[in-house]
Amino acid sequence: MAVAVLLFLVAVAAFALSAVSGGGAGLIVMPVLGLLLAPAQVPAALSVGTALSSFSRIVSFFRSIRWDVVVRFVPLALPAAWGGVWALSRLQPVYLDLLLGVFLIGNLPFLLRRGTRTPGVVRPFRPALLPVLGAAAGFISGFTGAVGLLFNGFYHRMGLRKEQIVATRAANDVLLHLTKLWLYLSYGMLTGPALRAGLVVAAAAIAATLLMRVLIHRLHDDLFRHVGQAAACIAGVAMLFQAGQQIVRQDHMQARYATHAGEAVAMLSWRQHVFSVEIENPGDIEFRHVHPAFGSGQVPRQGEGWYRTSVLHLSPAQGIFITRRLSRARPA
Repeated sequence: MAVAVLLFLVAVAAFALSAVSGGGAGLIVMPVLGLLLAPAQVPAALSVGTALSSFSRIVSFFRSIRWDVVVRFVPLALPAAWGGVWALSRLQPVYLDLLLGVFLIGNLPFLLRRGTRTPGVVRPFRPALLPVLGAAAGFISGFTGAVGLLFNGFYHRMGLRKEQIVATRAANDVLLHLTKLWLYLSYGMLTGPALRAGLVVAAAAIAATLLMRVLIHRLHDDLFRHVGQAAACIAGVAMLFQAGQQIVRQDHMQARYATHAGEAVAMLSWRQHVFSVEIENPGDIEFRHVHPAFGSGQVPRQGEGWYRTSVLHLSPAQGIFITRRLSRARPA
């Protein structure tokens, strides 16, 4: 119950911010949904909320919709969304979430930059590329459940005003989300808990849209852009944190560092691989990779099966060379 209340409050704040910035609520809500649902159910629950949110924004900003953008964006977005949902049914999106988090944090330099660009400095986005943009948005949205602020910069480069961005994105998204909901249901991802969590998000989204309906008309375009960039950075940090935790847990990732007799060793284990860097005196460096050989399936640190070791040596005396060997026991 406490997590559900937290989800509602976070969703209200996220969708209120999204109404001002033009998107990004889903990326902020995803970490909280991850506390309630299995990773494969998070995109389905998110799509329930964002679909109803898009409906409410279409009603509120219908006159600002740029239909010329919608008719180019949607046709390829729908089949691409199927590809994203199909990939989600077979893969975990955690590494894509990690990359999206890095991409979103890339908005930080634009947020910290002083002054504003003149319109002539911004390279315009050609409408002919909208089908490609729609396909990319559809696939990523189907795979992760949200696209949010990833593509807002393209709308700005097309010269759309803030009301037009909010309305046009909602029109683009509503058919996409309905298609995804049908696909999630077909693949068994729209479960009872996912539907209930999605309805909580939907209620919060509609409340936020009603609250922010008047405010958006009073915002300066530059402030609108900066709010969007700030939201992107916040969402990126949240995605990096959540994805990092999940990767460490599911892939048994561990890191170690030790020094002994003037030598320093840093080691990282990931799945069935061990990567290490060893610095020896006087200035010799070794980059080592250990992994199971011959499909043994044994984790190197277990000390069983055959292991393949590859070492890149950097030595002032001997130069650069690579050695490889097989061993029955775990290499030291």
